[in-house]
Amino acid sequence: MDIVTLARFQFGMTTIFHFFFVPFSIGTALAVAIMETTYVVTKNEAYKKMAKFWGNIFLLSFAVGVVTGIIQEFQFGMNWSDYSRFVGDIFGAPLAIEALLAFFMESTFLGLWMFTWNKVSPKLHAVFFWLVFLGSMFSAFWILAANAFMQHPVGYEIVDGHAVMNDFSALVTNPQLWYEFTHVIAAAITMGGIVVAGLSAYRLIKTNKDFDFFKKSMKLGLVISLVGSIAVMGAGDFQMKALVEDQKMKFAAMEGIYEDTTDPAPWTLIAWADEQEGKRIFGIEIPYMLSILSYNSLEGSVQGMDSIQEEMVAEYGEDNYYPPVNLLFWSFRIMAGFGTLMLGVSVLGLWLSREKNPLLFKHKWMLWIVALTTVTPFIANSAGWIITEMGRQPWTVYGLFKTEDSISPNVTVASLLTSNIVYFILFAGLGAVMVYLVLREMDKGPNYIEEHAIEDDNVDPFAKEAFE
Repeated sequence: MDIVTLARFQFGMTTIFHFFFVPFSIGTALAVAIMETTYVVTKNEAYKKMAKFWGNIFLLSFAVGVVTGIIQEFQFGMNWSDYSRFVGDIFGAPLAIEALLAFFMESTFLGLWMFTWNKVSPKLHAVFFWLVFLGSMFSAFWILAANAFMQHPVGYEIVDGHAVMNDFSALVTNPQLWYEFTHVIAAAITMGGIVVAGLSAYRLIKTNKDFDFFKKSMKLGLVISLVGSIAVMGAGDFQMKALVEDQKMKFAAMEGIYEDTTDPAPWTLIAWADEQEGKRIFGIEIPYMLSILSYNSLEGSVQGMDSIQEEMVAEYGEDNYYPPVNLLFWSFRIMAGFGTLMLGVSVLGLWLSREKNPLLFKHKWMLWIVALTTVTPFIANSAGWIITEMGRQPWTVYGLFKTEDSISPNVTVASLLTSNIVYFILFAGLGAVMVYLVLREMDKGPNYIEEHAIEDDNVDPFAKEAFE
């Protein structure tokens, strides 16, 4: 119940909950853009209907994402003022660009897309949503530019105890930024495909109504998730290899390595560490595998946390630089495991949904597998952010500024405990409302407005017009 722990918990809670919806929005935006473009190219009205229906799901995630983002910014300013003073001169530029350019672009073209059905040409209307998707990617880019500085600070100088930007180009060419950006976007694409496929499977389990619509949606979602899964594995591999040199302590903790490995280095499949004693209790190892994963070679050793600790003490002063080992070790395996599962479901789902022998649509238990996979990208993305943020401890800005020095001086245990409880209740409520509204949209189906536009006066007039 100390101030640092409560503030860190609040940052983690708000960040993870907000990040439920960031890749959700980016991924579903891509799916909707592809659907509407397919309609423009083929003139097949089914894809226009798909774009409208899944566009409603996107709008829900976008709305909740905006709300959770505001809450995250609020707690950031409330709890981390000393940190904000330290990095404010650097963070100001990318965050201003994100708000004034990227988010403004995304919101503007989303409004145009919503209210110009049948008022502009189909090609221009599709362009509107591609610009929404690009805006969401630009927004992620500038947020990650700030986060990448925290992981690998570049383009700065220390003036009067504050980090001041002296090279903007270094900030946007930061290697860590491009590792993070490609990884996040690939994960978002995977999530968009899995969400479309999983929710389509849920609908097909409940009823055969609109079978062709959700069959098409599921197959498109599986194609998108397959492409995204392959991309995220490649991006993740590049990022993990970079950690071997850039954040050696994080990498060693992810692999549960206390002592320097042998050459070649074995990879630990499962393990548990006694973090108080600073040693591994047990582990199951696969020979050579860590050398292959780290260096693409059958040779090469990996430095352990004990020797890295000695180096960091010599460079930064006496302190405990060990991150939470078990949390990072298992978070990495959860992230990688669920990523592999999504790849497998995508491949098998497409194979089993072939037109010649569509077994996927003949067996509900197969559809249940696809439907339950809907939750996996949320878990995998959360595990990834736990690795990113917890692996950097005890630093907020790696090698420059520590977490214990970043807390606002005026916050108290009572205020943090109260705000944590309030935020948790608020997030639980928002999450429940989001799930309810998504399931409600799924139950209504793609033809609800068209079927009720005449007799139901409560139907949104803009929605009515879209179907006329």
